[in-house]
Parts: sequence; C-alpha cells; structure tokens
Amino acid sequence: MSTAETTVTTELLDQWASDPNGPVALHLKQKLLPVEGEGGVIFPPTYADIGYNIDTLSDGTKMATIDSVGSRANRMEPMFKQADYAALVPQIEIEYAQDKRVSILEVGHRLGDALIRSSDLKGEAQAAFKAMVDSGNAQLIAKLAPTSLVFGVWDSRDTQAKLPRLVQSVIRAWDVDVLTRAAQYNPPIDYSALDVFSDEEKAKQEGDPKSPLAKRGFVHVPSGAAPGGIVCRNGIEQDITINLIALRRLQAEKLEGTAKLRRYLLGLSLVAATAPLDGFLRQGCLLVPATIASWQVINRDGQRSKASTLTHDLAKSYATAKAAAFSVGASRVGDKAVKFNKDLAKADAAVTKDKAAGGKGKKDRKAKAESTENTGDEATE
Repeated sequence: MSTAETTVTTELLDQWASDPNGPVALHLKQKLLPVEGEGGVIFPPTYADIGYNIDTLSDGTKMATIDSVGSRANRMEPMFKQADYAALVPQIEIEYAQDKRVSILEVGHRLGDALIRSSDLKGEAQAAFKAMVDSGNAQLIAKLAPTSLVFGVWDSRDTQAKLPRLVQSVIRAWDVDVLTRAAQYNPPIDYSALDVFSDEEKAKQEGDPKSPLAKRGFVHVPSGAAPGGIVCRNGIEQDITINLIALRRLQAEKLEGTAKLRRYLLGLSLVAATAPLDGFLRQGCLLVPATIASWQVINRDGQRSKASTLTHDLAKSYATAKAAAFSVGASRVGDKAVKFNKDLAKADAAVTKDKAAGGKGKKDRKAKAESTENTGDEATE
C-alpha cells in the first residue's frame, strides 16, 4: 500500500469529476467506539424474523451489521434540510393534509417513492426518469431531487430507471458475542386488594404477558430472554465510499452541462460523506470516533494515497461554488408545497391490487425486496 499523499484542491476535484483515467473512488475507514469505551455493550438494529443481522464467516468470526447501507443513507440525506446546507439542494415538501408536510429528503425511496407518484410531482418525476432511461440525461433528476443521485434510486414501479449510489456507507462490528437480557415488571400497588379486580383474576393473569391485566400494567409480568446487545472483540468500523466511476457516467443534455452536473453532485457527495458522524443510532448505541482517520484516494491500479486535506470545510466550500454554477433547482415549500393527490394514490394502489389478483403479487413483493436491497431504502432503525 502506498504511503504517498495527495493534496486535494478545488482544481483537482474538478479534474476527478471528468477525467476518465482519474481515481476510481475515495474511501474512508474509521474505527468507532461506544461511549462506554472498549468492550461496551451496543445494540444493533433488529429485523423481522432474524433479530440482529449477524453473519458467521468461514473462520467462525461473527460480524454484526450496526447500521446498514440503506439506513446510513437515510440518516445522511436529511442533513440537507439543515440551514448550513439547505441552499445546496431544492427543498421540496409534499403536503398530505392540512398543515402537514413531509420533505422529499425524508422519503424512503426518494424520487421513486409511492408518495411522489401520489402527488402533483408525479409527471415531473416520470419525465426526469424517462430522460435518464432514454438518453442517459441525469440533469432533470439533479434539478428536481439531486440526493436521489447521491444516495441512489430505483424507479422500480414505473420507468425502471435504476441509478447506483455515489455515496455508500456502512457500520459493522467484528468478532461479536451476543448477549441476552431479562426483565420483571412489578406494579407499584396491589390492585386486587383495592377491589379493582379479584384475587382469582390476579392469580390467573399474573405472569402472562399476553393477559389483559398484564398488557395494561396491573399485575406482575416477567420478561424472558430477549436480545441484550452485543460485545465487539475486534472493533467497530465505519466505511464510506464515494464512487467516482458512477459519478463520471452521469451526463447532462449538453457537454458543458455535464461538467457542471458532475461537479455539483461531487460537491454534494463530499459534503454528505465528510460530515461529522452523528453516532446516536438507536437506544443503547451511541458511537464516537476512536481514531482520526484520513481519506484514501484509490487509483485504477489499486494504489492508494492519503488525502488528509480532504476536509468537511473544503467539501462545503466546493459544493457551494458548484451549486451556484449548476443553478440549483427551484424549492417548493410552504404555500408552494407539492400537493398530495388522493386520486393518484388510489389509482396507483389499484394497480397493485390488480396485479395481485392476477397472480403477480409475489413478483411485486420480490421487486420491493430488491428495491430495498439495491437502494437501501429500509427505514432508519
């Protein structure tokens, strides 16, 4: 591995956005620690049917997913709502009820989400996807929802436009031991002694977590062995990759527009990727950096060089300049918010029902699963 160092400048970033012989990626690997310190217990996300997502490697090592690719994207994307970054992207809200709105930056499938197809934005989104499918022109998507390009999108229910992530991040823990926990609920008083219910009802329902009195918190309820977190014996690591090859495959309608488009998206990618870690992932999982890590520039031949000058301040400055040159798309918030259209939603839902009735429901479910896998659109745990 090379110990060379690359001084990252605005001019070099411009070159990377266009040079077909330039680096293939930028990568950061950073060690993390629980706030409790080395050996502290942390809680991974739990998933339906499997609980913690823990894989056993061929040598017996157990690796746990602490924050998946999709979850990381869903955590990073809303940062562009913050005042320091809001001007970098169009701010679009969908108004779905009186004084109730949701930002497109919080929509799981991004521009390909059912909410977008169920709003007055449907036609524009469809046209943007079609431009990408028909001619490779990503400019309309960048004007409408550029983070769909940064974090990936698959319009699997309509045009089938499928765009890979420019920024990919994941947190994993290595060589883990799984713990369990148990609990006991004790009511503060004896309600049966106060004739709220009889001693017979108390005896019958106490200890059964599914009993009506237990569910309402009136009797003693033990809780058996439940997931109790994990201990990591070989560290927790965050990996962040910026895919420069995927960036350079994006085009605009005209050659001069392509350069501006790529530099703009590179700026957004750098801002998202270099932002300080928000390590509060869920209850029982608060992580902080264990080391000061530097970005690596990975060349086509596999050689790496350190890019210690690639900082968040540089990324923000670059993104601001390139956003101005690209001319960020129009925002639609407040009185100009996009309206939810119930008729469009009903029509879209009816298509799903018709397919299910025709025996294609299984195929639809498979498409949904693949969409989650490829664009990482599972909800933030």
